[in-house]
Amino acid sequence: MKEFSKLVSIMKKLIGPNGCPWDLKQNHITLLKYLKEESEEFISAVKKKDYENMKEELGDILLQVIFHSALAEKNGKFSVKDVITALNKKLIRRHPHVFKNRKKITEEEVLRQWREIKKREKNENRKKTR
Repeated sequence: MKEFSKLVSIMKKLIGPNGCPWDLKQNHITLLKYLKEESEEFISAVKKKDYENMKEELGDILLQVIFHSALAEKNGKFSVKDVITALNKKLIRRHPHVFKNRKKITEEEVLRQWREIKKREKNENRKKTR
């Protein structure tokens, strides 16, 4: 999407050599309060069924995702593309009833399956980091 690429470019410019002084001072820790604040504002908008405000607050949450990803990329850790790739893989892994065997299951079974897959993944990740 053209608009998403534009957003990523804007963020890179903001934290680039001639970027915004405030943005340049930020790091993952200093940004945490904004992620929490924007999430709370989105929750409030949902409860009020205020769709216009929901749209704005989702944009603010997306900004946080882009900002953190840009900072990580600048430090050679990961990029927003890596975040999206990991999310795509997770969604496919955790929905085998949709992407693999196409078996109809109940909502309760979906939740149980999600928890089981998540637990298995966490155990596998622990083994890798030892």
